[in-house]
Amino acid sequence: MSLVVMKFGGSSVANAEKVKHVAGRIIAKKKEGYKVVVVVSAPGDMTDDLIEMAAGVTKNPPPREMDVLLATGEQASIAILAMALQAKGQAAISLTGPQAGIYADVDHTRARITEILPKKILAELAKRRIVVVAGFQGLNPNLDIATLGRGGSDLTAIALAAALKADLCEIYTDVEGIYTTDPRVVTDARKLDEISYDEMLELAGAGAQVMQGRSVEVAKKYDVVFVVRSTFSTAPGTRVHREVRHMENVVVSGIALDRKQAKISIVDIPDRPGVAAKVFGALGKAGINVDMIIQSEAIDRKNDISFTVSDGDLKKAMKALRPVKVALEAKDLVANSNVGKVAVVGVGMRSHSGVASKMFQSLADAKINIQMISTSEIKISCVISRDHIDDAVKVLHKAFELDKK
Repeated sequence: MSLVVMKFGGSSVANAEKVKHVAGRIIAKKKEGYKVVVVVSAPGDMTDDLIEMAAGVTKNPPPREMDVLLATGEQASIAILAMALQAKGQAAISLTGPQAGIYADVDHTRARITEILPKKILAELAKRRIVVVAGFQGLNPNLDIATLGRGGSDLTAIALAAALKADLCEIYTDVEGIYTTDPRVVTDARKLDEISYDEMLELAGAGAQVMQGRSVEVAKKYDVVFVVRSTFSTAPGTRVHREVRHMENVVVSGIALDRKQAKISIVDIPDRPGVAAKVFGALGKAGINVDMIIQSEAIDRKNDISFTVSDGDLKKAMKALRPVKVALEAKDLVANSNVGKVAVVGVGMRSHSGVASKMFQSLADAKINIQMISTSEIKISCVISRDHIDDAVKVLHKAFELDKK
């Protein structure tokens, strides 16, 4: 009998009626002849509510206790969903991450899965039960519960599909699949039938919110083919898998946007070995991820370094860099929070020229100034004014004819 892993996000289990609807989707899948393992997120906005509750009692909640707190959201979902399935006459059992055999490292609130030993899942499947597993959590070496960070339920589902050698993995959400761009910005954005792991990773890295990057990395590593589809529609969704030859015929697959960016510039720093190491070493120690980096040509043995960070990290980054500015005798340390990022992504860029030229010309024609540029083999990203993000996405979507099949 084939095995399917079905993952449902928080919006899919936000209330009793939605939970009953999800139970119906699961039962229908079982009637197709599958053994079923279900992964669920915390209901609705419960995780945010729990974070707010913790903030109400302390400004610095201990990470271990935050994990104990946040894990309760998913545990509420698995219990309610198991009850809904049982009420519909199905044999079902709920399992926490540790009960399901999911082990993680000691990095509380952003742990990584180290191993999955799904002995209990397999035993319950052998009893013909539907197994409902809490996403986002595992057991660390100290026998403490550890959460996997934002998007951790996607990661749980993909990792379980790999460990169980599932025949199918479905990620259910409130949209019908992966679109050529955000349909809230471009009304004629088109749902993609398929996309490669690499394209999905680049879109996620450029700001697309449908899938968490770590889960796609695990899917690529273990060759887990998965489908992103809607909980509330029978549309087939978007299949995410390894690149195949015909994908190169599509030059650009999608446009990603990210409004939550900030740019920092260190002006007139000495042009000598080790300067960049000091700058980015300080940011690394502060736990800040850097995205784009540009260093100007040296003039009078001084240059500028500009880079982008998440806007949520801007204050922390500036605090970390002020002593570096003093130590390096830089002229200035400047922050700009009114920026965003737009990117074009497509595996076809490997074998087709002219993508950068078309992108830059399209933005120029729309009088949108480019502040920074970065490229990879299948992505070109530009930092622009946040006020122009929507216009840029619309212009590029039209320029690359992404509204056409």
